[in-house]
Amino acid sequence: QVQLVESGGGSVQAGGSLRLSCAASSYPYSSNCVAWFRQTPGHEREGVASIMTSTGTTYYADFVAGRFTVSQDGAKKTVYLQMDSLKPEDTATYYCAAGVYYACSINLVASEFRSWGQGTQVTVSS
Repeated sequence: QVQLVESGGGSVQAGGSLRLSCAASSYPYSSNCVAWFRQTPGHEREGVASIMTSTGTTYYADFVAGRFTVSQDGAKKTVYLQMDSLKPEDTATYYCAAGVYYACSINLVASEFRSWGQGTQVTVSS
């Protein structure tokens, strides 16, 4: 089972940027979907963005479209989430997850992803 390690979280003021990284230790990179979710206390995880690693096709939730960009570096087996124009409501713990390719969607479903990272905190102050 793939192991995922996120990094890059932190604190930033509204309007600022952060880049999250998700490094995979071992997986069939060519056949997976890697997604980013976020979660705040008392709420379920919500899908943010995803990338189909074989084609590079990306999907975004409406609330981040135009502000966040998901990309990958195949040689490093790393997926990135570039977050620009951050808002206080983007404050959450962000998780990356890996699943089969058809799990990639605008409307991500957490139960379709088998492997999860430990999460990284993003805090946006107003």
